[in-house]
Amino acid sequence: MARRLKDIEAAAAQIEELRTGSSAPSSDPRSLERALGLQIRLLRRRQDLSGADFAAAAGISLGMLSKIENGQISLSLTTLQSLAAALSVPISSLFESVEERQDCSFVPAGRGVNIERRGTKVGHNYELLGHLPRGDVVVEPYLITLHENASPYPSFSHAGIEIIHMLEGELTYRHGAASYRLQPGDTMMFDSGAQHGPEELNQLPMRYLSIIIYPRGAG
Repeated sequence: MARRLKDIEAAAAQIEELRTGSSAPSSDPRSLERALGLQIRLLRRRQDLSGADFAAAAGISLGMLSKIENGQISLSLTTLQSLAAALSVPISSLFESVEERQDCSFVPAGRGVNIERRGTKVGHNYELLGHLPRGDVVVEPYLITLHENASPYPSFSHAGIEIIHMLEGELTYRHGAASYRLQPGDTMMFDSGAQHGPEELNQLPMRYLSIIIYPRGAG
């Protein structure tokens, strides 16, 4: 019976993963409430309002204000309007901290930013495809193109993890002591602290995506 229960739980987990498209943890269901609560507390303190005075001005109890600022309850539009009025701010200002967390980068085809990196000197062209200014993790997506004048360069080393997806051409890519032959559609993911890079340029021209991920402040 216990084994059957485990099988059912495993199947349910697989269904949930397929439904979400990722095994990443789901967003905190209270994340909006917590962000609102933090923003309301910040605005209140900027105006040097005590909790009791602010609650009275908004027409709510001090206990309810405590729950709001700690993200423990969902707010109605009427309550949001009362809070904004008590702070003498537009209601949109209560959502500023939420909006700051919704960064998005869109780069039209052919409009990436050419970046100078170490490999540029040996004929590797780097086109940055996006950038997000905030967050604990930095993600740098590059479209790398190697032309006829390119040279091998298997000596890159930097913090983080790198993902390479081959689009065009063929090359032998070294990572540490191992080498891998990459053709269109092939993908590598590796610790980029080890020396790595194109070791043999088997078919030029070539293009591949390189996505570098590292903690902010470690670059």
